[in-house]
Amino acid sequence: MEEALSFFRAFEFWIYLLIGLGALFFIRKFVLAWQEIRDAAFGLERENAQARLNQSATMLVLLLAVAVSEFILVYFVAPTIPGAITQPTPTLNPLSTPTITLSATTPNAEGNVENQQPSLTLEAVSSGCVPGQIQISSPLEGIEVSGVVEILGTANTPNFGFYKLEIKRPDETIWLTLQAGNEVVQDNKLGDWDTRRLTPGEYQLGLVVVDNQAQASSPCIVNLRVVRAPDETPSP
Repeated sequence: MEEALSFFRAFEFWIYLLIGLGALFFIRKFVLAWQEIRDAAFGLERENAQARLNQSATMLVLLLAVAVSEFILVYFVAPTIPGAITQPTPTLNPLSTPTITLSATTPNAEGNVENQQPSLTLEAVSSGCVPGQIQISSPLEGIEVSGVVEILGTANTPNFGFYKLEIKRPDETIWLTLQAGNEVVQDNKLGDWDTRRLTPGEYQLGLVVVDNQAQASSPCIVNLRVVRAPDETPSP
């Protein structure tokens, strides 16, 4: 399934091009058949032209259905299937350089300057959260949650398409989509997470924003621990 969706995304332009060429071909056949029906003097000629007209109309309807299916698969189905959209991987900036901090040298009691080793600090790699664009502000990193958790944050990127909230165990690779939204959110409610259905333990909550070209961001991840409240029973 993931491979098929990736194929439809990768060759989207060529698929639409072939559909367009096919549509032009059958539109021409449809027009010619219509003219033959209008000018036909005999019943047999009219029947043959009518058959070609019906065939052309059927093919045009099929091509339209294929185009609509391609659009739905690429822009609505693919973003909800883990692995169908390749998530961009954060990379180090090749132009960035390590920051070296030299501590001040001070003379010792004998008046000699002591040599001290410099400390090396490497620039950190982003985890996928972008303040003001892709961010989960609540719940906070590392806290315990239970019941229905209100998720607050921001989903507001250039060329915004929609966002989705996902969860998984830290040792898992497949994300489970909780819910999605197609409106920009700025420091407000993104959705709710019903933890009563889950086995208590460590979980990762992720926020992914997809732009209007179906390109998904790296997930903004918050690590949490789901616990069971004393009076809490699983929801039906």
